[in-house]
Amino acid sequence: MRRIAIVEDNPDNLLLFQAILEGVYAVTAYETGPEALQGLQQYPPDLVLLDISLPEMDGTEVLRRLRQNPTLRHLPVIALTAHAMAGDREAFLAAGFDEYITKPILDEQILLHAVARFLRTSSPGAE
Repeated sequence: MRRIAIVEDNPDNLLLFQAILEGVYAVTAYETGPEALQGLQQYPPDLVLLDISLPEMDGTEVLRRLRQNPTLRHLPVIALTAHAMAGDREAFLAAGFDEYITKPILDEQILLHAVARFLRTSSPGAE
């Protein structure tokens, strides 16, 4: 089963993501950036869903550190954010995120299709 790491500090959002993804994917959750960086190093997933507004370290900094890590830089990382102003999508993609999905998730198919697309095309960790 393919593994997804969710980095999300909002319990309601986390429950929603888990409800959508569990059963199809093995899901591991982290609440903070530092916790995620440590856990991702120990148990690399196949894909990361990364909230932008996190306590201690924001998602953009977490992504920067992932991209600097030789063992984790290949991971597809999808930004999850309530930042939905004009230009935000382009800014997050330019920062190195592989995809950008706005919260709240109103159509779970958007999330499922994005995840499936990256897990189909990523070879590291493939089963």
